[in-house]
Amino acid sequence: MDKREKLIAAALKLFVEFGFHDTPTSKIAKEAGIASGTLFYFFPTKDELVKALYIDIKSRLNEYISEIIKDEKSLQGILKIYYSATLHWAQKHKTEFRFMEQFNSSPYLKQIAEEEIQKYIKPIMALLEKGVKDKIIKPMDVDLIFTLICGHTFSVNQYLVTQEFSKPKQDTVINETFDLLWDMIT
Repeated sequence: MDKREKLIAAALKLFVEFGFHDTPTSKIAKEAGIASGTLFYFFPTKDELVKALYIDIKSRLNEYISEIIKDEKSLQGILKIYYSATLHWAQKHKTEFRFMEQFNSSPYLKQIAEEEIQKYIKPIMALLEKGVKDKIIKPMDVDLIFTLICGHTFSVNQYLVTQEFSKPKQDTVINETFDLLWDMIT
């Protein structure tokens, strides 16, 4: 692991444990075993580190989903893969997902360039728009539908995290809650 990766890993651990504001850069550098000056070489400010960590996690999640979804054609199938793959990824990457939840509820989200955010949500928004246009999805505001899907996903993840389900039971919960979501928007 190179120094930048060590800093990212340390920041992830500490941000999730203590929050953004209660994690000084000195603590991150110490956790990573790297001098503070080196941290500032890679990330001129703590804000830059927080945003870089978000982009890193979001990119990895997006790559994971893109690989799984590439051969699916139906709208329902694509949305189910997005939903279930996100929740399966969250179960394997609990700390990263907790960071994403924290980030999405913070002022940092507004600091991410709109182009960066659109890179991740534009494909799903286009699918939702097509679903509304093709009368598969209820004629509702696409931003609201997207918000409902995201909120549902984060809430189900919280439920899964607080339970000690076997993998088959997790899969059942994910499938059943997707069906509820699909029924809600169609």
